[in-house]
Amino acid sequence: MDSLICTAGLVKTYKGQDVAVNGVSFEVKAGSAYGLLGPAGAGKTTVVMMLSGLLRPTKGSCRVCGVSSPDEPAKAHRLCGTVTESARMYGHMTGMQNLVFFGQAFGMGQEQCRERAALLLKRLDLWDARGVKLGAYSTGMAKRLSLARALMHCPKVLLLDEPYSGLDAESESVVDETLSSLMRNEGTAVLICTHQPECAESLCGSFGILNKGTLLADGDTESLRVSAGMKIGAAVRLAENDTAEGFERCSGGWWRTGIADEKEMPAAISKLVAGGHKIFEAKLEKPAVRDIYKQYVGNGGGKK
Repeated sequence: MDSLICTAGLVKTYKGQDVAVNGVSFEVKAGSAYGLLGPAGAGKTTVVMMLSGLLRPTKGSCRVCGVSSPDEPAKAHRLCGTVTESARMYGHMTGMQNLVFFGQAFGMGQEQCRERAALLLKRLDLWDARGVKLGAYSTGMAKRLSLARALMHCPKVLLLDEPYSGLDAESESVVDETLSSLMRNEGTAVLICTHQPECAESLCGSFGILNKGTLLADGDTESLRVSAGMKIGAAVRLAENDTAEGFERCSGGWWRTGIADEKEMPAAISKLVAGGHKIFEAKLEKPAVRDIYKQYVGNGGGKK
């Protein structure tokens, strides 16, 4: 499977300012999503702008669908569907009018625009608001319309900067279902840049943790957990008056200890059983992406 998004040693510096992006490298293959996680000011938006051809890198390379964004910025921009927090549509125009306008800006015909807009408005649960002016949309509706705008020209690459900011749970679900369908059925490559790792967890197979322009870690959840030095929790529920040596007492009769790998779980349970303990329940507690993210950026940007 080819990588549709690729950065290698990407650097962006501004005259008289700190380095905004410092040697960032990652790839996103067709039909997959990559979560670039980082707090405000980490450099996420700068990466999106360089990939989409709106900003030229100081060093390094970035490509979308095999096209060099610095060398062919207009072509790269047309290949991407980009959603940023600063991107604005027209409040005096309806949802349908906005989509048709931006579709025509990409060279689509009037009828083609209306057909594509209708499909996206229905998919993103905005059909009933198609004739409502954007200025009357809620934050969640406006965000979904922004995604529809980015999808008008059927891009193979989606660059999403804080796509979940301001969304309620229902809107998040609609966005996730749409992105999942695009990845599965159309092979779309998706870059999700966010400071909300829990939102990207369900879609992304791999993640990069970015802070102060530097990529602190890169990989899937398990490799990130290992690199962060975080253990898996082995939890068991015992009888009310029982105690488990080497385990920490939790609420509800649960006891917990850390193990380096899930393969250690059977031995931990066997040892308790051999010691005469009755185990009513047992479970593995793996750190979530948000826990790993906090391990890296929760203490001023470095791993604790």
